[in-house]
Amino acid sequence: MKISTLYKPRINLIVFLTALLFLSSCGGFKKSDVKDNPINDNDKRIRNINEGRGITAAGLFRKKNVGEFNFASSNAMWRATIDVLDFTPLSNVDYGGGIVITDWFYDEKNVNESIKISIQFLSNEIRVDGLNVLIYKKECTIDKMCKTKKIQSKLNTEIKLAILKKAAQIKIGDGKKSREGKNPYVSGGLLK
Repeated sequence: MKISTLYKPRINLIVFLTALLFLSSCGGFKKSDVKDNPINDNDKRIRNINEGRGITAAGLFRKKNVGEFNFASSNAMWRATIDVLDFTPLSNVDYGGGIVITDWFYDEKNVNESIKISIQFLSNEIRVDGLNVLIYKKECTIDKMCKTKKIQSKLNTEIKLAILKKAAQIKIGDGKKSREGKNPYVSGGLLK
């Protein structure tokens, strides 16, 4: 008896069992009604696109709903904040995280007290609840012992209102420039 005749049934059995394993792991097939499935190829494509199946060239570049970020130069709130806080050095500016933090600064009259301003962006829209202004005050004694605390004062609302007013002016100015075709932040300018 030849050895190849002994192994031939085993090889066929192994191939059959492997194919059965792969086919059974597909999860089975759903029964479908002919009335539910379009016959025309164009109709099938439209159904697949509507159901989110398949790959389309436009789908590769379409925004997924993972967040909306504008360029810092085109966001009126961001530009207004940088303009309003130009009197103090900035220690942390993170557009992606939506935060601007100034360095500690003090008035020449009282060198033992300094403040730090933190602005958190909650929205790209120009709204009162679109940003949060926090002010921290540091008081130091002659021994250089310092205490830091968050304060709530008129300065919080004054800074917030100044940013909102400046952002509205920037947005109006950008709208006029885009209508005239001179805005560098829209098509034909920096953001092509």
